[in-house]
Amino acid sequence: MAQPTPEIHYRIGNAALGHFPGHHRSRRGDSGFEFRGHASLLDAPDPRRLDLHASLRDPFGQWSVRVYSQRKSIPVAVVADLSASMGFEGAQRRLGVLADFVDSLAWSAWRTGDSFGFVACDEHVRSDLLLPPSRSRAAAGELTRTLRSLQPGGRSAHGLREAHRHLPPRRSLVFLLSDFHWPVDEVRAVLASLAHHDLVPVLLWDPREFSLAAPRGLAQVLDPESGRQRLVWWRPALREQWQRHQAQRREALLQAFRAQRLNPLFIEGAFDADAVTRHFHA
Repeated sequence: MAQPTPEIHYRIGNAALGHFPGHHRSRRGDSGFEFRGHASLLDAPDPRRLDLHASLRDPFGQWSVRVYSQRKSIPVAVVADLSASMGFEGAQRRLGVLADFVDSLAWSAWRTGDSFGFVACDEHVRSDLLLPPSRSRAAAGELTRTLRSLQPGGRSAHGLREAHRHLPPRRSLVFLLSDFHWPVDEVRAVLASLAHHDLVPVLLWDPREFSLAAPRGLAQVLDPESGRQRLVWWRPALREQWQRHQAQRREALLQAFRAQRLNPLFIEGAFDADAVTRHFHA
């Protein structure tokens, strides 16, 4: 029996600016359920919401009505790195984790009444995997099936700089999924290009990619992006240098995120929808 798709309960920090009814708080509308304030009866001609107490307190003697905000929908999108390093297989297949995330988020957006879009990039934006904002559950299902069988081969993630051109112009909730194994300057450039949106960087890491089991010996090292291989004599001093470099790399990424006031989400292993929900409600 197939397991139900886990649901992510996300939210945005600012008021929604959409026009379609939905789940998220906004400052628009005048016939919702959340009290926003008072307005003149001439500006909001609905005598059913007349507030006699507020009208009697008005120094100009105008009739006041209560104004209530309506909840609105928002666009939700994933921008995904599909360069060669995303094909890493450790305790989990990284693209499998990405596909699980996309499947859960698309299902959650559909359940919430939000649109869902997907932009994938390697050297360029992948037009064959582009999903414009849609409320169709079937379109997202086909996308996740394709991702599960994909073998990424891109030599870089330069296309991420152009991803913003394929997102809605209206402020959206955007998840940037990658292993972020690219230069920090390029990370800053991509973050700046997506600064118009509510951005959540999601780092897909696996513990096995940062360590070697053997304490010493000859090891073959592969750069998945370029395909270059080299032999390295693995010894305790080199292991310490490797661990120090990884700690510095993590801190550099955190500084890049903090500079944009972003709160990154680390997924180190299998996908966990509850962990994503906690990221928004912690």
